[in-house]
Amino acid sequence: MKIRTLDRAAMEAAELRQAQLTKPSGALGELERLAIRLAGMQGRVCPQVERVAITVFAADHGVTVEGVSAFPAEVTAQMVLNFLNGGAAISLLARHLRARLEVVDVGVAAELPARPGLVSAKVAPGTANLARAPAMTPEQLADALAVGRAAAERAVADGCELFIGGEMGIGNTTAATALICALTGGDPHALTGAGTGVDDATRARKAEVIARALALHGAALANPSEALRRVGGLEIAALAEAFLACGEAGVPVLVDGVIASAAALAACRMVPELSDWLLWGHRSQEPAQQAVFEALGARPLLDLDMRLGEGSGAAVAVPIVQAACRLHGEMATFAEAGVSDAH
Repeated sequence: MKIRTLDRAAMEAAELRQAQLTKPSGALGELERLAIRLAGMQGRVCPQVERVAITVFAADHGVTVEGVSAFPAEVTAQMVLNFLNGGAAISLLARHLRARLEVVDVGVAAELPARPGLVSAKVAPGTANLARAPAMTPEQLADALAVGRAAAERAVADGCELFIGGEMGIGNTTAATALICALTGGDPHALTGAGTGVDDATRARKAEVIARALALHGAALANPSEALRRVGGLEIAALAEAFLACGEAGVPVLVDGVIASAAALAACRMVPELSDWLLWGHRSQEPAQQAVFEALGARPLLDLDMRLGEGSGAAVAVPIVQAACRLHGEMATFAEAGVSDAH
């Protein structure tokens, strides 16, 4: 596996262009840094992000039997149909962005009818209960990774300039938080959030379930691939491999909330060079995501108090990425505008 290196010459040229634009140096802050990073990713002085691909991976989780979610497991399949019917948040955002939207069934417990926009790639009807056994067998993990890679390759073949990985799976904040705790050494009682909006008693139970899972799997969690297998999820594994495939293909990834962040962390633990290809869409309400930011030195573009998932927070951040590119590429230079440069 070979993650592409950023084009440093393009980044230096982009920095030089930023210094010539009609504004005080550094006045656009993170937008300037973002444009320069994208220049390095795309290998051109003036990057562009018009073709966005959003892939939502859906799967169920055996840990829901522990009472960790405000919603029943049946909601996973119901929400997948809502995505395909165009009624979900990510469906609306994808339409607004004119983004390519694909939904991949990597492990939904129910049988879903064939529908346009749905890719049936079911590895298993959900994971095992991670608090009592490994979530996946080695074969299931390998198959879920392959599903994620194939999805990313489809997006790349379709010419995407930015990839967003979304997810749907009741119980997946439990799996994501367990994975983040395993990879950062974080305390599950401190990092467990409300997920689907659980009350304090359920949140405490959720933290206890995660603590029990960490104790059960013990030293095996030191290996990131094994941690993903034991306490992750089919959709989390697919996301992790999709991100890695994007890094190999030279396509920037805009990471969503805590589930996608857990996948990104696992992928970076396996291949650290991937971090160059990750942009971070937003800071969610989930405290475990902050642990990922600290572990990877990440800085999110938005902080809107969201916790929906689906890829929605990343999708909301796309116009920020596009604005960075347009300001960088279309703003006049001092020479073009006939404006005196302070230097």
